[in-house]
Amino acid sequence: MTATPVMPKARKRRRKTRTKQVSHRPPIVASTLKANEIDLCPGKEHLVCPDCSTWCPITGVLGKTPKLVPHHIERFKTPNPRRCLGSNRLVDLDIEAGEWRTELVEANPSTKSRRTNRVNRKPSTAIAPPVSRFRSAPRQSEFRLSSLLEAARTDVARHRTSCPVCRKGGRCEAGGELELRQAEIQASVQFDREQRQRSERLGRDLTAKRVGEWAAVSTTVQRTAIQRLRDELTATLRQLGTPLDRFERAELDSRVIALTRALYHPQPRK
Repeated sequence: MTATPVMPKARKRRRKTRTKQVSHRPPIVASTLKANEIDLCPGKEHLVCPDCSTWCPITGVLGKTPKLVPHHIERFKTPNPRRCLGSNRLVDLDIEAGEWRTELVEANPSTKSRRTNRVNRKPSTAIAPPVSRFRSAPRQSEFRLSSLLEAARTDVARHRTSCPVCRKGGRCEAGGELELRQAEIQASVQFDREQRQRSERLGRDLTAKRVGEWAAVSTTVQRTAIQRLRDELTATLRQLGTPLDRFERAELDSRVIALTRALYHPQPRK
């Protein structure tokens, strides 16, 4: 029975290695990297490998030859891994941890300063008036039809001036087509005007109907409001009693003012 070969997989990146191999490539200078591409916290030294653009631990920081640990390009346990060319590459730590931390802190506010903290207030939405209060405005179709009719009349007049047949009172084929087009546009304008007049007449009838309905019940509504005011004042006087001192008189006056406002300025129904 033959044994199945085990497929190699990418290994986990160790923080420290004991290998003495050193890459022949030039060392990485820490001062040339950005503050967010290197981490010099004690015991957690990392940097972004320039070859594979992944975070890689730095080993031998306390020794003379700090370098990147051997690592693969792929993630942990990826089959058929490839060794990164930046493995065992020397790192020139020409900056201190305190200096790096100061640079990192100073770079953070520069990012926040590019973001505005101004609050843009949204305009409040205007309350639309009821449909019954809309003023009838000329529709766009009316203007368009009027311009088309004027252009058709101009074309007919120009043709009658230039055509010898139409000039003598006859009608050629082109002149007949122009007059037919003018008649069709004229009919469209007349139909649109009739529809507009009909809608305006219906609006006036609806307004008159509402005015008549309110006139029929306005007397009853006013009588009911006056009776309610009398009942409220009677109940208030019974509650206060007689005679009234100046505080009770002031309370009565405020009550009368409130009822008067409610009578002449009723709250709209929800």
